Amino acid sequence: MKNNAPRDSDLYKLGEMIDDIEVAMMTTHATDGSLVSRPLQTLKIDANGEIIFFTAAKSHKVEELTDDSEINLAYAHPGDQRYVSVRGRARMDRDEDTINELWSPAQKIFFPDGKDDPNLMVLRVRVRDANYWEAAGNFIARAFDFARGMLDEQPSDLGKQGHLKG
Repeated sequence: MKNNAPRDSDLYKLGEMIDDIEVAMMTTHATDGSLVSRPLQTLKIDANGEIIFFTAAKSHKVEELTDDSEINLAYAHPGDQRYVSVRGRARMDRDEDTINELWSPAQKIFFPDGKDDPNLMVLRVRVRDANYWEAAGNFIARAFDFARGMLDEQPSDLGKQGHLKG
């Protein structure tokens, strides 16, 4: 994933936290008001505070996002005990410069006609804010802290939680 956010910003930290998590679960509101989640490959976080994906114009999410553009992105790296929840607003376009920049041969699986596939759209999520949770130390240290917390009166340091602004 490309991280073009300004280095001294919360958005850059967000980009670092999700950099090695290839897939986000995007949650939207279905037409009946219920919640629907689906996986999307994160391609870039840009200097404007948008996380960028490719999507199919013929997918249900396009209709859902037309009705209500508020979304949630969930990222998880269980091996590192790192979790991120992003709130934002989605929009779609067919910006050729973005498509050319982020296109890879693997995208042909989803868009057989390549960059010119009429079904290919750029999905941009403007980050409103994000919450994250990170565990402290490695697995053994976390297990020790957890066990100590069960025996002690004092809570254990199992990691940190934070809030990032878009």
